[in-house]
Amino acid sequence: MRYENIKSWILTILVMVSALLTWNLWTYQPNYDTMENNMVREVTVSEKQEVQKIVRPDRILFHIKGQHYGTNNTEELEKVIKELSGWAFYDIKNVSDKVGNIEELSHSSGNAEIVFPGEVPIELYRSVLTMEGKKLPSFNFNRIIINVEDSEKENGIVYFVSTENQQVHISHITPANLSSFNRDFYKNADRFPEFFAYKTSDKHTLFLPENTTEMMTYKYVPVNLISEEFKEALFSDPSFVQKSLITQGEEYTNGSSKMTVNNNSNMLSYVNPTADDDFIDNSYDLVKRSIDFVNEHGGWTDSYRFVSKSEFSRSVTFRLYSIEGYPVFNDNGLSEIKEVWGRDTINKYVRPNISLELPVTTEMQKVSRPSGHAALEFLQKQKNFKPELLEEMVLGYRMERDSDQNRLILLEPTWFYRYDKAWGQITMDDLGGLQHGLE
Repeated sequence: MRYENIKSWILTILVMVSALLTWNLWTYQPNYDTMENNMVREVTVSEKQEVQKIVRPDRILFHIKGQHYGTNNTEELEKVIKELSGWAFYDIKNVSDKVGNIEELSHSSGNAEIVFPGEVPIELYRSVLTMEGKKLPSFNFNRIIINVEDSEKENGIVYFVSTENQQVHISHITPANLSSFNRDFYKNADRFPEFFAYKTSDKHTLFLPENTTEMMTYKYVPVNLISEEFKEALFSDPSFVQKSLITQGEEYTNGSSKMTVNNNSNMLSYVNPTADDDFIDNSYDLVKRSIDFVNEHGGWTDSYRFVSKSEFSRSVTFRLYSIEGYPVFNDNGLSEIKEVWGRDTINKYVRPNISLELPVTTEMQKVSRPSGHAALEFLQKQKNFKPELLEEMVLGYRMERDSDQNRLILLEPTWFYRYDKAWGQITMDDLGGLQHGLE
């Protein structure tokens, strides 16, 4: 009898233990947050940026009864884009075959002309502007033309213009939107500097400042970016990456891809030769993935803007801009971020490995730069100068090492021009010495 009781107790205990284990199995919830944090570590060099901070206009021009006023001031342009972001653009269609001369359309009296440095895919800019319609056309643009004086009474007219592809798309806005823009911007345009028109050909006109321009010179103590963070961000499995010291800096490789950090030139280069490059991407995907790629590791370490793209070479370029809104140039690429893409992965990534976080305020000073007339006159006097090859002229900053203190970065105001697809500069010494090769 005692033996049977012992068996019954043992069996009862086993059943209770089994029930307890089953209950624990059903109700157990692992700490996924802790596991995920241990398995995946997001690398962020700096802050991420929205599209409207990277894809930005670099000038607005107001054409009023034969007079031209404009500004490239960052704050003023932000006000304009903020105004446009509250509009609804509707009835969008291609009218390229109905426009006789794009130059006359863009620069006619009564127009405000918002100028972008590169061709922008409209699909990308839909995150900034509200486009209404079930099926919108796909196109690129580098000008937004707001017709202020001659718009229809029922609604306002806004053109999206591509000077590169010679295409024009028309859209409409409400009369209230147009009235607001006229009141807040167009009617007060004469508070901005005056510009004059220089026609290089029947299809191209430059607008240059009528008078001298006051600008600031800057000096910065460059801050070196952390190479290890880029290694973690760029290589799919950083644990297999080997680091080696080279004469001018560091080299990281996993056997196929390679990242080189040159401490002399302050440039970082990542190359992935295994990326499939036998294809041509569309404009939207190319620019979108380029912005997303830099956002993934927070690579916007300074104020960079989208300036150009090439579907053929699958490349996108972002350029550094000054606080006020002037482009920055450097003949070694120190003011640019460049990307070349394969089918699914980055093929080449070249950028500075420094940021300009520490300005030397005691070294800042105000200087005056010559008018557009003086800069243009100098170019016109050069041997074999052909106006039709002059594509752009802008005031900007030359970025270089300070000659007195080599550890500092100097931003010097200078006239720049793009002639026959190559950037050059006009020095201040004697407005001479044409220097080509700035890409």
